[in-house]
Amino acid sequence: MAIWLTKDSKVIVQGITGGEGSKHTKRMLAAGTQVVGGVNPRKAGTKVDFDGTELPVFATVAEAIKETGADVSVVFVPPAFTKAAVLEAIDAEIPLAIVITEGVPVQDSAAFWSYNVSKGEKTRIIGPNCPGIASPGASNAGIIPADITPQGRIGLVSKSGTLTYQLMYELREFGFSTAVGIGGDPIIGTTHIDALRAFQEDPDTDAIVMIGEIGGDAEERAAEFIKEHVTKPVIGYIAGFTAPPGKTMGHAGAIISGSAGTADAKKSALEAAGVKVGKTPSETAQLMREVMSS
Repeated sequence: MAIWLTKDSKVIVQGITGGEGSKHTKRMLAAGTQVVGGVNPRKAGTKVDFDGTELPVFATVAEAIKETGADVSVVFVPPAFTKAAVLEAIDAEIPLAIVITEGVPVQDSAAFWSYNVSKGEKTRIIGPNCPGIASPGASNAGIIPADITPQGRIGLVSKSGTLTYQLMYELREFGFSTAVGIGGDPIIGTTHIDALRAFQEDPDTDAIVMIGEIGGDAEERAAEFIKEHVTKPVIGYIAGFTAPPGKTMGHAGAIISGSAGTADAKKSALEAAGVKVGKTPSETAQLMREVMSS
């Protein structure tokens, strides 16, 4: 089993004819993902060939859903058009929209987030500025490499794309149920807590890796949730232990002020919730090996 993305998921790509959309559609198909079509109003009615697999291009997300039964959209459109693309996905009530685009203006993310809430949150938004979701052996939606790890029983939720890949690789002997890259922008659709809740409820996930970074209080809030609601082992890693205070580092939200938002503060909050926290990715992987081998 996997969370949110399974072997039965039917995926469309908004921006399928663009450079990034086309490249990663080809990758997703090679990984076994059921990509059933794409959306580009200017090329509606045409088909795109991916090494012998022809996919139809639709004018709208609603049309694509009607014709294909799609329940997942992966958004590969330029930042200036991302807001409109996500609003369209929300209006079509697609269950899952994965927004890969980097550089989306914060006010645009706020706009489609609040619009989704006003519409009853029928669409789960992942991202923006995220690598997507990978359920090894089942489906891959986004840009996470499909050959890092086999299927297994570890769940992973991460702000960082690169660290997602590294921990998946380091723990490949155990494999993963699902890896979710939520993105590191100040406003995102799905949080650590959302993924932690889903992994806690997933009978095929035995343990969880949670990757955070300096800045904001998302990890502290996740720690409170873990303390009260998560009974499965959680291993944590916080990027930025050597970051100097007062400097913006990495993602747009990664700024620390005084003691708030530092890696040490987040580590302390997680440890108070019973989470073991590694100071490096390799140390984090070793902590998970001990859990999985016990």
